[in-house]
Amino acid sequence: MPWILLTCIIFLMKIRNMQFKSSLLTFILTFLSVASSAQLTQTVKGKVVDKEIGIGLPGAIVQLKGTGANIVATADNNGYYKLLNVPVGRQSFLFTYTGYKPVPVNDIIITSGKEMIVNAEMEESTIAIAEIEVKAGTDTDVVNTMQSVNMKAFSIEETERYPGSRNDPARMAQNFAGVQGTNDSRNDIVIRGNSPSGLLWRMEDIDIPNPNHFAVAGSAGGPQSIINNKYLANSEFYTGAFPSNYGNALGGVFDLRMRNGNNEKHERTFQFGFLGTELALEGPLSKKSGASYLVTYRYSTLKLFSAINFNIGTSAVPGYQDIGLRLNFPTKKAGVFSFSSIGGLSDIKIILSKTKQRPKELYGDLNRDQYFASNMGVGILNHLYSLNSRTIMKTSLAYGVQTLNVDHYLVMRNRDFTPRDTIPQILDYTFYEGKTTLAWYIKSKLNPKNSIKTGFFVNRIDVDFHDKVKINSLFDTVAATIENKPFKTRINTKESFYLLQPYINYVHKFNERLSFNGGVMSQYLTLNNKATIEPRASLRYLLGRKHSISMAYGLHTQMQPTYIYFAIPDSIVNNGVLIPNTNRVAANKNLDLSKSHHFVLGYDFFAGKYLRFKTELYYQYLWNVPVYQVPSSVSLLNRGATFNRFFPVYSMQNSGTGQNYGLEFTVEKLYHDHYFLMYSASIFNSTYSGSNGKTNNTDFNGNYMMNLLGGLEFNVGKNKKNILSFGTKVTYGGGKRYSPVNIAASNAVMDVVAKDDSVNTKQFAPYNRLDFRVSYKINYKKTGIEVALDLINILSTKNILALSYAPDPAKLSADPLVKNYQLGFLPLFYIKVDF
Repeated sequence: MPWILLTCIIFLMKIRNMQFKSSLLTFILTFLSVASSAQLTQTVKGKVVDKEIGIGLPGAIVQLKGTGANIVATADNNGYYKLLNVPVGRQSFLFTYTGYKPVPVNDIIITSGKEMIVNAEMEESTIAIAEIEVKAGTDTDVVNTMQSVNMKAFSIEETERYPGSRNDPARMAQNFAGVQGTNDSRNDIVIRGNSPSGLLWRMEDIDIPNPNHFAVAGSAGGPQSIINNKYLANSEFYTGAFPSNYGNALGGVFDLRMRNGNNEKHERTFQFGFLGTELALEGPLSKKSGASYLVTYRYSTLKLFSAINFNIGTSAVPGYQDIGLRLNFPTKKAGVFSFSSIGGLSDIKIILSKTKQRPKELYGDLNRDQYFASNMGVGILNHLYSLNSRTIMKTSLAYGVQTLNVDHYLVMRNRDFTPRDTIPQILDYTFYEGKTTLAWYIKSKLNPKNSIKTGFFVNRIDVDFHDKVKINSLFDTVAATIENKPFKTRINTKESFYLLQPYINYVHKFNERLSFNGGVMSQYLTLNNKATIEPRASLRYLLGRKHSISMAYGLHTQMQPTYIYFAIPDSIVNNGVLIPNTNRVAANKNLDLSKSHHFVLGYDFFAGKYLRFKTELYYQYLWNVPVYQVPSSVSLLNRGATFNRFFPVYSMQNSGTGQNYGLEFTVEKLYHDHYFLMYSASIFNSTYSGSNGKTNNTDFNGNYMMNLLGGLEFNVGKNKKNILSFGTKVTYGGGKRYSPVNIAASNAVMDVVAKDDSVNTKQFAPYNRLDFRVSYKINYKKTGIEVALDLINILSTKNILALSYAPDPAKLSADPLVKNYQLGFLPLFYIKVDF
């Protein structure tokens, strides 16, 4: 917000006006000048492993490229290496090992404040050792990012470099082709027209709950991520037809990895910014064994200001805090033990009963006070053991939990918009969902051409759901009448059940050009004895060194949002007859898993060392989707992207269908020579059919999406060791879908009710946004400082998000609908210190 920038400016002006003695000021300036101009170096270290099974490669050679200095290291018996005295700045490295393909790692930022960890995965060649000749030259300079079809590997630097990403991996992923990013208020990942609830979040080989603050049941996104990029390692993002070790997802997979802390040196990072005040600590627990720790903590900066009575212009201050923890314990003979954990607490109080004048622009309902609290946490204990040089076994035990506690009170207003004294409660719900997971797999590389992985997940799910609500109409104007109304119970259950997921995956390399990846995932839900068998397969063929084609197929299934199984509908269908649900039974407990066929064809082309073209053509057919048992356009395919939960009014059945198809295109100039560029575009169609047999646009059918982003970077300062960066991003996409509204039905429930025969037939104006980012990294002898400013929606474009129900108490007969607009201009800043 502008007041934050103003506060910083005033603070700097006060410092400037302070009276320092001339000699002291001269000393400070001289010290800073010497510190920043001295030749600065840093240690670079990491681990070199076999790509297939992750076992260290002893004797692998790592060398610094392009500086003229002969800085080379050899990996030890466990694959660990260390390069000393690497100059600060952008540096490139080459990893080589006999019998393996060379791996270049280019343009890594080396800073003075923290040692840099650079790990490398090397792929064993299928040709004879005698035929392999490694030369550090033109060929090994090429950054070969020709990845598997539908998969994007990304580095943590990308979450910082991309304008508008807010250091959030989910918002960073919205830059990729096939992913929509047209909701400023949430980081939902909408992949190829699928509901964002079709995304699987995984961390350290364990499926985890929605890792976002202010998350609601049945969603996979939120306004603020719990994930902190300071503890992440390079991770993977799948947009469809994913391998057989992933299950219970229809749309995509975000597979996150946590890095280990520095096992030789204690390091600290402090960051102060608009989105949070953070502290990260890492270092050795035992230098002898190599055990290490890494812990991060973040607290809402706005909540801090509110706590000291600093006026930020609103009483609805989002409070949140989160933590990340990684402990790593390698042993000589018993393998590697590790513990990983993330968690977050969030709450907000939106008190609208104190609003006495109708705002000119509305950003949601003004008829209720809302108290919202959500918590999420997961702890994962892993044991990784090498049975021999080609086989590993991993066992994991994890527990994840997500809770919600929400209360709403109806604000009743006079004709002049002033609130009345009595505020009756109209909503009360508490949700608890816990999951205990035992996971195990064994992975073996039989030879350079063949590897196999098999394992299972045993998930015990415990739920405790309670929800009650009072349904009121526009014409319920007497508080006492509303208070005397009985609550309607929509869910009231406490139960436990299991989701079992065995799988097997096989990789075969026919030769250096052609490879196959296939397998089967099976799922069994003990709640209603539903089971699936899901085959997956992909082929990749290299057409020379610069071209590749790939194709993939997968059958994917997903259980419904857990609370849907236990929701109590108002009416049920019994023997073809619609009757009132007078016994208040949970009629949807027998719902089957939803299913989807994924077909993908891809082409990858490297036009130059750092210029890449990629395109993918896809088709998805979805079926077994829950819809009402009475003729209706309602479908669960449209849920998961708002702060509202869906409660079925009628009993449901698995007769809904849907289809997504489209073409994606990416042109990427990888970072090199001080700049990068990326253009991603998608044209697509996403439709569904409900129980009324009509085909409609899904809520996510924007039809097209484009992103153009780029950045420049300059080495500045006396010895060019500081870095000044500029970046910009243009987003343009199809507007949100919406429906003509049934005003009478909306007045009856005081919420927007669409006309069932014309759902999503209308579309708001196209979404467009321009973002800009500038950052300055300063390297001192043992400290690194970064100052960054993100300018979101720099042109203050008014993008429409949705229609909202907000009747004027002075004109009850007037149109009660208003347009909700997305964020205007939003400046975000942070200052980060590594030491």
